[in-house]
Amino acid sequence: MKKFRKYIGLAALCFAVMLIVTACAQNGKGVTKPPTDFFYGTIYNFIGKPLQNVMLYFSHVIGGANGAGWAIILMTFVVRMVLLPLMLNQQKKSTTQQEKMARVQPQMKLIQETMKRKDLTQDQQLTLGTWQRELYSQNNLSLTGGMGCLPLIIQFPIMIGIYQAVMYSKPLAHSFFFGISLSERSISVTIIATIFAFLQGYISLIGIPKEQKKQMQSMMLMNPLMTLFISLSVSGSVALYWAAGNIFSVIQQLIVTFIIMPKVKKEVDEELKHEPIKAVVTQEKIDELLNQSSAAPKVNKQTQELHQNLRNRNKGKQHHKH
Repeated sequence: MKKFRKYIGLAALCFAVMLIVTACAQNGKGVTKPPTDFFYGTIYNFIGKPLQNVMLYFSHVIGGANGAGWAIILMTFVVRMVLLPLMLNQQKKSTTQQEKMARVQPQMKLIQETMKRKDLTQDQQLTLGTWQRELYSQNNLSLTGGMGCLPLIIQFPIMIGIYQAVMYSKPLAHSFFFGISLSERSISVTIIATIFAFLQGYISLIGIPKEQKKQMQSMMLMNPLMTLFISLSVSGSVALYWAAGNIFSVIQQLIVTFIIMPKVKKEVDEELKHEPIKAVVTQEKIDELLNQSSAAPKVNKQTQELHQNLRNRNKGKQHHKH
């Protein structure tokens, strides 16, 4: 399960990087006109162009030398606000799963420690796998830990659309934001984006049990590293979008950690009062399973001795007849 969840997250992040870097590479080759191919062209026509018009409108309304930068930030916040209910609902499901997983952790630990043994037979491994599936199903736990890919999938085309809206509009791409060129790479904006990405990950670990915290620490570092890599690969306008998105993520994470998480813990506590965690695996069952391997050779040895005695008797009877 842990590997499954980790692979989903890594695949999603790699997919995002592939799309953005590919788009950046195209722009770096001198592509100044909007894309016409099916994938990027479709995103531009239905997402990038409308966002571009909205940004230009906000830029003119705000006015001033920093108008384009504020338009990018405002558009980013509008998009994230639209996605906020979906993201919060998904994080609530994930938090609920984390709470339940913490309650079944003692049983999970028994299975995991036993699975590390090198003397297990194939039947014993299958039995442990069956117990693990039963532990999930009987306690209403999801194999994916309550994590869904829909919010990530929705953000990818929007993220590319905002990139296209900026890069294929000269007023937006060649503007400045507090002295920072939005058409060139910006170290300062990259640092800001990375700091807020790290801060969001740090806040997400508050209140998490130690066992789960250890598992999440490696993934927590992934987002800042991806932010650093992408922000250094794109123009200041896209890095500004990334920074604004990470600032919003910090606000979202504060809501999850200090408002949603305490409510979820109370709800899980109330649920477990009526439907306690079902014990699927116990130390006694583990010991009984392991004793089967030591008992098997004895049974086989006794069977071999019995067969040998029968053969000796048959030989004796044949010799006696002759």
